[in-house]
Amino acid sequence: MGVPQLDRAQREVYKQLVRTAVASREASGEAGLEESLLELVNVRVSQLNGCAACLATHVPAARKAGVSQDRLDLLPAWREIDAFGDPERAALRLAETLTRLDDAEERAAATAAAADHFSDEQLSALEWTIVLINAFNRVSIASHHQPGIED
Repeated sequence: MGVPQLDRAQREVYKQLVRTAVASREASGEAGLEESLLELVNVRVSQLNGCAACLATHVPAARKAGVSQDRLDLLPAWREIDAFGDPERAALRLAETLTRLDDAEERAAATAAAADHFSDEQLSALEWTIVLINAFNRVSIASHHQPGIED
């Protein structure tokens, strides 16, 4: 028995997940969140989850959205360097705590810190982005999706 490809085995379920992601991206744009911020969050969450297929999609998308390669290279050390602004730091902190889900106090503090930089509508859209990239990471990992890597 092979590994089920979740995106193919129950296609309609996966299509609904994609539709939700499209709606989330539209809501993020309407809320005024920058594409570069959303892609930084997508990359960081995918790094935390070890999702190679999602990284292969979102790293180039981040570059296309204007995130420099230097900032992408240093993203795992975002807390230690000055290359990320306060709103980015707040979003990345929120992304990490909503991905790990291991510390309720940190999650509350991260949400409060993010609320200092984002409106309620933006914060909600950002949280949807985080929830959905986590879902896509899990679909790709469970399905053993492999990125197309060129040498």
